[in-house]
Amino acid sequence: MSGPRIDPVRVLADLRELAALTGGPDGARRVCWTEEWRVAREFLRRLLGELGLEPRRDEAGNLWAQLDGEDPAAPAVAVGSHIDSVPSGGWLDGALGVLTAVGVLRAWADSGRRPPRTLVLVDFADEEGARFGRSLFGSSAVAGTLDPAAVAALRDRDGTPIADALAENGIDLERAPLAAARRERLGAFLELHIEQGPVLEAEGLAVAAVDGCAGVERHRFTFSGQASHAGTTPMDARRDAGLAAADAALRIERLPRRAGGVATTGALALEPGIPTAVAGRATLTVDLRNPEREALAAMLAGARLALGVAQVPRGCEVAEEPIWSIEPVPFDPGLVSAARAACAAVSGAERTLTSGALHDAAELARTVPTAMVFCSSRAGISHAPEEDTPESDVIAGIEAFGRLANATLVSA
Repeated sequence: MSGPRIDPVRVLADLRELAALTGGPDGARRVCWTEEWRVAREFLRRLLGELGLEPRRDEAGNLWAQLDGEDPAAPAVAVGSHIDSVPSGGWLDGALGVLTAVGVLRAWADSGRRPPRTLVLVDFADEEGARFGRSLFGSSAVAGTLDPAAVAALRDRDGTPIADALAENGIDLERAPLAAARRERLGAFLELHIEQGPVLEAEGLAVAAVDGCAGVERHRFTFSGQASHAGTTPMDARRDAGLAAADAALRIERLPRRAGGVATTGALALEPGIPTAVAGRATLTVDLRNPEREALAAMLAGARLALGVAQVPRGCEVAEEPIWSIEPVPFDPGLVSAARAACAAVSGAERTLTSGALHDAAELARTVPTAMVFCSSRAGISHAPEEDTPESDVIAGIEAFGRLANATLVSA
């Protein structure tokens, strides 16, 4: 049985309405656990309500909606992504996958037919980890990998504990792992996303299948030196934690030359952080990514070595705090093949990529057959207000994903 065709024009209209509600010249403002995110969630609830669906929130803050299928005993097919954004983010990151999932459910609801098996939409909470540094919060709870004790110490830049921010949104951190019960009825998970990189645009392709996600090691390293007066402390007597961190950052930048992957030192905080004092304390956040497990481990070892080398000349000590990690995750070969066929049907070309970015699919793929579709990103830019994709490529991504969802409903 062939499924109903998704309406990409309606999905685009929904995306633009969401951007108008929660965006502006400085980009998207849907940081999870904030008011703008709650506004986006209400918008999503309204769209689902128009289909006669009553979404429900699980213990981790994920939002679910269900369209019953002809065979209620068959494993369900889940579609979705995340509606939260980074600060000053793009209009498509995450939102494209969620609102295309609405489009898939809308196509079936409008057709007057039931899908062969139950179709489930999910909007995962805090995929970005923008506020507390811990990505994939909601999807890791569903995957069964969330340890509340491991994240309980996390605080945002204002010092708010993660448990307090969750409580403000009606979520009890200790109960969040109970969301794992949701995955027991899932037979597949599918996600549409922008590539967030330059490959598809460079190759002149609109869409591609995704065969997995790179692994990640994210750590916070704190250098302790001695704060002192900028005018009276001789250069050779300084214990400058800021320069030790800067030296380490430059060494870490060179790690991918040997191990491949990418290395980012995206956050550096100095104390006391004033022009007239040598920094006595510096906190450097390091994000390492690699599609190969052994290479990722080598990168982390190399980062630790770089930190040790950088601390010695400036008489500093260094402490390490793990933030979050995930091993490289391959997707289900059968679903990847179906995604490749769906992309070829729309664009006339087959292409498969491995994602360097994290996605909720990486967590779900640990226990549920999973695949993704990418559409191109203009200039490879994402996590920025300039994020964009040609409309024709967005439409191609929506249509390819609709085909993949319908094919999976028949075969999952």
